[in-house]
Order: sequence, then structure tokens, then C-alpha cells
Amino acid sequence: MLKLLPKDTRALLRAALGEIESDTVFTNARIVNVFTGEVLLGDVYVYDGFIAHVEYKNPGVIDVPVKEKVDCRGMYLIPGLIDAHMHIESTMLTPRNFAKAVIPKGTTTVVTDPHEIGNVFGVEGVKYMHESSEGLPMRQLIDIPSCIPSVPGKEFTGAVFTSKEVEELSSLERVIGLAEIMDFLGVIHGDERMLSEIAVARAHGLYLQGHAPMVSGRMLSAYLCGGPESDHESSMASEALEKYRLGLRIDMRESSLTKNVKEIWKGLKNSRYFDTLDVCTDDRESEDILTVGHINDVLRLAIKEGMDPIDAVKSATINNAREIHMEHLGAIAPGYVADLCVLPDLKAMDMHQVYFGGKLTAEDGKLLADIEDRTYPIEERDSMNFRPLTADDFVLKTPIENGEVTVNYIEYTAPYSAITKKAVMKVKVENGRIILPDADTKFVAVVNRFGLDHIALAIVKGTGNTTGALASTVSHDSHNLTIVYDTPEDALLCANTLKECRGGLVTVKDGKVLALLPLPIAGLLSKLDAEGTAALARKMKEADREVGLTELENPLLRIATLALPVAPEIKMSDIGMIDVATQEVVPVFVD
Repeated sequence: MLKLLPKDTRALLRAALGEIESDTVFTNARIVNVFTGEVLLGDVYVYDGFIAHVEYKNPGVIDVPVKEKVDCRGMYLIPGLIDAHMHIESTMLTPRNFAKAVIPKGTTTVVTDPHEIGNVFGVEGVKYMHESSEGLPMRQLIDIPSCIPSVPGKEFTGAVFTSKEVEELSSLERVIGLAEIMDFLGVIHGDERMLSEIAVARAHGLYLQGHAPMVSGRMLSAYLCGGPESDHESSMASEALEKYRLGLRIDMRESSLTKNVKEIWKGLKNSRYFDTLDVCTDDRESEDILTVGHINDVLRLAIKEGMDPIDAVKSATINNAREIHMEHLGAIAPGYVADLCVLPDLKAMDMHQVYFGGKLTAEDGKLLADIEDRTYPIEERDSMNFRPLTADDFVLKTPIENGEVTVNYIEYTAPYSAITKKAVMKVKVENGRIILPDADTKFVAVVNRFGLDHIALAIVKGTGNTTGALASTVSHDSHNLTIVYDTPEDALLCANTLKECRGGLVTVKDGKVLALLPLPIAGLLSKLDAEGTAALARKMKEADREVGLTELENPLLRIATLALPVAPEIKMSDIGMIDVATQEVVPVFVD
């Protein structure tokens, strides 16, 4: 297990005593103390990347040797911000380009779950995320994907992870946990796959990250008995409070897809303690990072909802560090890593300066640290492995030639929600083809892109597009090709377009490509930096609105969770509609 320890403890001791020269002293700082909740004027001495001494009694009196003095001019000094759970792949950036974007926002540590690329390239994909994030002026810690595929036998991906893969990946230097254990039914009912993975993780001293949407009562108790320690899937106030009362660490999530801060704070704000209230971004795309921020934005929103700014800072620093069992991280105190942010206003959360290991990395929104661009062989590998398709592949075959049939279909519960339910309706059939009843109803196809000839078709309502087709290889968590469409011809154009560019997102209307966002690395990542990726994403959003997605602030990844058979209540996989609670395949046509 990774430990953050000084290179030379004796030298750090001497620097603490003032016997040798410290590298830096931050003076005239309003230090946010995450242990006591105080804001105190003081000086912070740093030696070789660690805090050697914090002076509260006589601030401003620098009577020991120091190489550099940083005058904070009365601004706040807080620990570097930590993201307790996120997927770098969701930013559509490589780890190095991601670092360039988030460091100026005050993020010095992230805990990333590479199960997106793990589903595509398996163990090699996880190792790529580890290798390509080496030597950065931030800390990218890795949790081992626990559920690849998310539900065995109900979706088919590019890899299968078992305790063997967990064992292999545990040896990587920056691996610290077992990532979101989303097969909660497997844990609750003592499934061998999940319990064996948990056993291996515990044997290596890894923490266990949870994922328990809408799990309650005795089911929740059983899940906790299985070992998971945290949850970022609470979407309702009552849900968050029930979990919090039972000792589950709650990660307030504010992603580009799912926004939970307001509801979670509503549920927990009357609690006496906030020691186990943490924060994460989960899935936040590059444009949102550039325009509104990263973890600093999550704190800004929590403060706006009424959370005390000091409690908010604590949630993103020492609380998150404790969640991941990381010592010497997340506080301004002797022996802690000198990850620090200088900022003028705790409510605004805009960083003046960001330090990683005592070294200045960003100032006033500009990255100062040098991040070398590197390339890796896996970035050139084609993951779009499916046979040549025809328009007929996207025709939902009916049991009758003409007349009326009753169908099960997937319906979104709200424009901003990823929760879907099973519904039933009657539809007309003409010449063997279903006539969609209205503009809000579409066909959905999930095409396996990992070499299996699986193409599943169904009907979905409420995605938002009233015409044309949306397609994406960012399709949690299998990352098969998901297409929502009204005509087979537009669906085929989507599939062929994404196959040609090795994956990505595309919007089509009337036989024309309106916008394309190529993601050639595993069908998930762009080779462009955050600015370049965000520019293409903006064009995609404009195209999405043109085909009807006008109610969503961010329509880019509306269909990304449609193929996630662990998210309530009914989802689509490459073998058909899946009832999440029973894990049974739901037929399209009702007998």
C-alpha cells in the first residue's frame, strides 16, 4: 500500500526544530485548520515536499533559516483538494492532459477508477492509466476496477476481471483501493466473484469503495457487512441520511451527468458531525472543468446550498484522505505532504496559487509546471471490432407483418435523471416494421464492439432527441456502441462513422453527420488537450440541441448510462433489456 513518507526523516526533524534551512515558509496566511475548524493567522514551513512546522504563536517572526518566503498577504491557505472518486476517461482526456486542466483549479490528488478503459482493454488499459500518469505535478491514485463486466452474463465487454486481475494490479505503485463495487446484489448475496475480490483487496491493505444506488434497509446492512466503506450514488436526501446513519461514508457527487450536492446536503445538513461527508466529481467532462471547475466547483455549490466553507474544505481534504486510508495527506500540519492552495475567498473557491509537494504548479488559473507530452502504443490500438453492418441490422423484427403489438420499453423518469423504468405500450406494425408513436419515442441499439456478433434492439422513450440519431462508444460501463435513432439508415451512418474514427460521439439527422467528436483511444479518450476536446464537445452539444435535446444543460452524454445494468431500474445491454433488480432479460414483445 502506498505510503506518503519523507525521503529523509532526520532532515525533516531538523527542519522542524529550525536547525537546518527550510525550503519555503508561507507567511501572513489565514490557515484553515481542518482538525479544529478554525481559521488562524500563521506561518507554514516546508522542507523537501513536507510540512516541517506550523507557527501559530508568533506568526510573521521568521527567525530560522529559510530559502524562500511566500507572502500570502492575508489570503487563505488550505490543503490541496482531493477528488475521492472519478473516472479520468469521463473527461475524454489522457491522464496527462487531464492534469493540465485540473491543477490550476486546486486539485492536487485524484482517486481514479479506470474501469472505462478496463472494460475495453482489460489489465493493459489499467496499466496504461498508471504508466501515463507517472511523473506528474499532481497525484493520480488508482483503484482497481471491481466489476468488469458490471454484471457477468448480462453484458459482454472487452475483458473480464476476477480476483486474479485484482491480485495482479495490486502490485502497481499507486494502486490504493478496490473501485466502486457496483455489483451490490453480488455482495449482498455473497457472490463468489465479489467476495473473492474483496478478500484479495483486503489482503493487500486496499480500501473498498462502494456503489449502492437506492439500496436500503436490510439489503443496505448486508452490503455494509460485505465491506464497502463509501457511496457516491445517493440521489435523494432520505437515501443519503439512511446510509450516513449506518456509517457509510457519503461522497457528495456533482458530475456532468448527475448532480447530487443539493439533495445530499438537504438530507445531511442537520447532522452534528460531518467527519464522513466527502466529495467527488465521478464523471466531469473537459468543458465543465475549464469553465466552472473541478472539485473547487463542487465545494462552491455545497457552500451555496448552506454548507459552512470550512466544513466544505474539510470534506475535500482530510475527509477524502481518510476515506482512501491515506495518511499524511489532506491537512496543514507537521509531517503532512505540502500540497497547498492560496486563495482570496473561501466561498468563490478560485485559486491564486497551487503548490504540489511545496512546489508552485499554477498561478491565477495558469499552469506553471511543465508536463511533458508522451505517447504510448496502446493509444493507436483500434477497439471498434464489429462486422460490417447494414441498415437491416437496425430494424426491430416484429412477430407480425401488420397490425398492433404490445411491447416492453425503457422510459426515462425525468429529463435530468439517469433512472429508467420499464413501461408497456401498444404500437402499430406496418410491413413488418414498428411505427413509433411520437417524436419522444425512439429505437435503441447496443452493438458489441469487442468481437462478438451481438446487436440488441429495443424501444426507449424520454432520451430527449425528437429526431435523428445519437451514438456513443462512451457507454457506461461496457462501452459498447449505443445508438438512439428513428430510422435504421441514420443508425447505420452513426455506426460506420464511429467505426472509421475508432470511436467517439456522433449526431446524425436525415442522412447527414451534424457533429462528430472522435475518441480514438479506446473509443473513450481524445488525443487533444482540454481546450481542443471542449471545442469539439461544444459543437456536439449544439448538434444535440438541434435534434431535440433542448431541456438539458449538458446533453452530450445523455445516452451514456442507457447501457448500465446496475443503475435503476431497467437498462439496455448487447443482449437486450435488463431488469436491474432481477438481472433478467426483458423481452421486447409481450406475449
